[in-house]
Amino acid sequence: QVHLVESGGGLVQAGGSLRLSCAASGRTFSSYTMAWFRQAPGKDREFVALIWWNGVTTVHAESVKGRFTISRDNAKNTVYLQMNSLKPEDTAVYYCAADPDPRKVATRTQDYVYWGQGTQVTVSS
Repeated sequence: QVHLVESGGGLVQAGGSLRLSCAASGRTFSSYTMAWFRQAPGKDREFVALIWWNGVTTVHAESVKGRFTISRDNAKNTVYLQMNSLKPEDTAVYYCAADPDPRKVATRTQDYVYWGQGTQVTVSS
């Protein structure tokens, strides 16, 4: 079992930055693929980024490539999402997800086993 808790959301002006954190419980965190998804009002939950167990291999959605960066610290059982150059269209609830496959390459919500409760990010214009 893995319990995920997101933090770091808030209100920011367009062009600003935020760093989201996702703290995970469980001794097997370091072997999991971790991911971030987001869900805007009235829209489906969409993939943002994922990172393999080793912290080296990452995949970012085209919509955030060059602006967002996913990273992890296995010693702290934490995954991060650094968000720069934020746009109003980035406004959403951001969710952390985890899967026991250490080298998962998947962008669908059904591909991930564990989920956090989400943290709200609001970008004003």
